[in-house]
Amino acid sequence: AARLHEFLTTSTPQDNPFSPADVGWTLATGRSRFDHRAVVIGDDLGELLGQLRSLTATTDSVDTAVVTGTAGRAGKTVFVFPGQGSQWLGMGRQLYERFPVFAAALDAVVAELDPRLSDQYTRSGPGGLLDVMWGDDEHLLNQTVFTQAGLFAVEVALFELLRSWGVHADRVVGHSVGEIAAAYAAGVLSLADAATLVAARGRLMQALPAGGAMVAVQAGEAEVTQRLAELQITRAGIAAVNGPDAVVVSGVADEVTRIGDSFTTQGRKTTALAVSHAFHSVLMEPMLDEFAAAIADLTVSPPQIAVVSNLTGDYAGTGYGTPDYWVAHVREAVRFAQATDRLLADEATHFIEVGPGSALTAMVSQALAPALAGAVVAVSLLRKNRPEPVSVLTGLAAAFVTGADVDWAAMLAPYTPRWVDLPTYAFQR
Repeated sequence: AARLHEFLTTSTPQDNPFSPADVGWTLATGRSRFDHRAVVIGDDLGELLGQLRSLTATTDSVDTAVVTGTAGRAGKTVFVFPGQGSQWLGMGRQLYERFPVFAAALDAVVAELDPRLSDQYTRSGPGGLLDVMWGDDEHLLNQTVFTQAGLFAVEVALFELLRSWGVHADRVVGHSVGEIAAAYAAGVLSLADAATLVAARGRLMQALPAGGAMVAVQAGEAEVTQRLAELQITRAGIAAVNGPDAVVVSGVADEVTRIGDSFTTQGRKTTALAVSHAFHSVLMEPMLDEFAAAIADLTVSPPQIAVVSNLTGDYAGTGYGTPDYWVAHVREAVRFAQATDRLLADEATHFIEVGPGSALTAMVSQALAPALAGAVVAVSLLRKNRPEPVSVLTGLAAAFVTGADVDWAAMLAPYTPRWVDLPTYAFQR
């Protein structure tokens, strides 16, 4: 790094008329790929040189655009697609403006969703999904029908961008509506059928009477189940099992409040979730028949990428992706913790959160046993209030330096880079 920095700062433009893309291309394609790795990220040569300089002084990559690591054991890469709650105004816009592959994929998804949601736009005022996602009305985006459509659109476009950069999943898993994106990514559903499913799901959930509540509880599934029985609660239940001591309860508001308060008085952490409806609860039942009719014509294909089910926490089996499956998916609990455990048992080493949030990254990290803390990496790609291109590249860099495959040549190809003569490694035989 020091030799490269000196070369790039002492060469004159006449001697050294190449671009940052030329340097990146040469380093990515003309150098051996060792286990100890570093990636520096910047918008121009000056910023890249500053990061390169910091790499010569320290290996601490926290909160910088210098990412370092050591490739670990070979394992499987998992794409994790988040659900409702990870959305924010403007999500995907900077990627749309910067990367043509992302823009084309997002346009294709929106072209499928907009006709299916046209009556929703008529009632609410926007001209289409992009107006909602990139507008200034946060309340509108947080309406379930638009939230779910927007998340699906961004997740599919991000998935296609990753594929164009040679980042491929060995396994996929989603959380709630994120599983529809996972099913599309796995080849179970066509884009048209996935859009039909997303639009119907969000529209019918939105049409349910407002109300109900959801609360995250610091307790295990068995303990929460016992507490529900002790309090004789029948109109609320477990909506998600996110970790060994991370459970979400959903249902009628007063019953959800009762169980939340019962844990609060014991000193447990509880968090009321900001939701319009009580998802994955008894309050979803009035929509299920109409939902089944709306998606009755779905065509289901065998997974091309192994997908883990929210309903079972295990790999997709017989009946996966059918209308009956998605109806049960709306009502039953999300078993994300079991899914994570299954993937870890199957030697997953990299979890990449393919969406606008980082909550699932944290859930996976918390699920790791001490023995796996350095062997398994979970990274997020997008976070609110961070420049999206830098955020995505930083996430991929974190995966790459710890052993995941990234085709940097494919990423740099649109900039028409050329191979240039750079200093060789400062190694002595």
